[in-house]
Amino acid sequence: MYALLDCNNFYASCERVSNPSLTGKPVCVLSNNDGCVIARSNEAKSLGIPMGAPAFKYEKIFEENKIFLYSANFPLYGDLSNRVMNIIGRYCKEVEIYSIDEAFMNFNGYMNLNLREYCLDLRKYILKGVGIPTSIGIAPTKTLAKAANRIAKKYPEKTDNVYVIDSPEKIEKALNWLHIEDIWGIGKRLNKRLRTKGIRKAYELVNLPETFIRQEMGIVGIRIINELKGIPQFDIDLPARKKSIATTRTFDYMTDKIEDLKERVATFAIKCSEKLRAQQSCCNYVTVFLHTNFFRGDLIQYHPTVTLTLSNPHNSAIELSKCAQKALEAIYKKGYQYKKAGVIVSGLIPESERQISLFDEDYYLKHQPIMKIIDKLNHKYHEDKLKLGCQDIKSTWKMKQTRLSKRFSTDIREIIQVKV
Repeated sequence: MYALLDCNNFYASCERVSNPSLTGKPVCVLSNNDGCVIARSNEAKSLGIPMGAPAFKYEKIFEENKIFLYSANFPLYGDLSNRVMNIIGRYCKEVEIYSIDEAFMNFNGYMNLNLREYCLDLRKYILKGVGIPTSIGIAPTKTLAKAANRIAKKYPEKTDNVYVIDSPEKIEKALNWLHIEDIWGIGKRLNKRLRTKGIRKAYELVNLPETFIRQEMGIVGIRIINELKGIPQFDIDLPARKKSIATTRTFDYMTDKIEDLKERVATFAIKCSEKLRAQQSCCNYVTVFLHTNFFRGDLIQYHPTVTLTLSNPHNSAIELSKCAQKALEAIYKKGYQYKKAGVIVSGLIPESERQISLFDEDYYLKHQPIMKIIDKLNHKYHEDKLKLGCQDIKSTWKMKQTRLSKRFSTDIREIIQVKV
């Protein structure tokens, strides 16, 4: 049997951990630069606040309904997520962390356990130890576990937020309830194509001829159908080395100045280099992209992307920032108001497996001592005290986070204070 644990309204629940007065009240969490809604409590959902709602368009609705707004506090969310995952690891040996608020568990071999009671205990432990409410779905396959989790979350009073699909009757009942767009692995395009053919529920999908499934969905579709029938196709995925690292930001204002964009792109590349060094990796490719403001229909739009190949694998901030600025120059055009930019490094390899070009000079060993000093001092002071010359020394380009809660679990300076 497999189980999927999902933290309920995770970002909003994290904000409630340090502020219990928010319990039962509508809460929304905003994206970088307080741009749009990326998380909603159940109370906010019931008021009709959609996911991705632009904050500036919903200001009046937020005010009229007394919705509590918070800027995204990712250090807090990441720390509480780690605490939840550590507890899950105590209950199950094989765990796949699927996202910041979801994890699959493989309970094959736990025959002597009452899995429902076991997961109820896990849920209570997380709620008491971390303060995060969760829902758990248990089933013979990962796809059905996802469906069981959806049922547990939809009917919390009837299920106590834990639902088990453990019989053919329950599988059939779940498939009759589950819409095709809610099936794990069915994307928007495939959902639209299936709906045009009159297919609405999972039960209708699993009863289609295999030839139709192969034609419309390919081999992946066959695996999804088998999973829905209770035949395991997807096993737990163990943690693997990252394939790419990205640093992207939405600016708090639009700009058409290449000087501003160069500074930002260089800084993003430097952040990527820090992450590479932290995991002892190097990259072979650097991708840079620009976005104009798609919320401004009155402005001309432009969304270019370019990827450059490094002459040698690197994690040097000096080399990556140079490459990123060169990529920016290749895609920048005057006359556009840019709102977002990003740098993605890919083709990652371990530092110990670098293969050097015969014809290009390699600065890796030359740059390593200064990179170690920069990392050590910036980590010690929790700020970018040392910067490269291509960065703006005065400006930190901090995101617009006017509603940011405290990082009470990761910064001793912002720890919760109790007066007695």
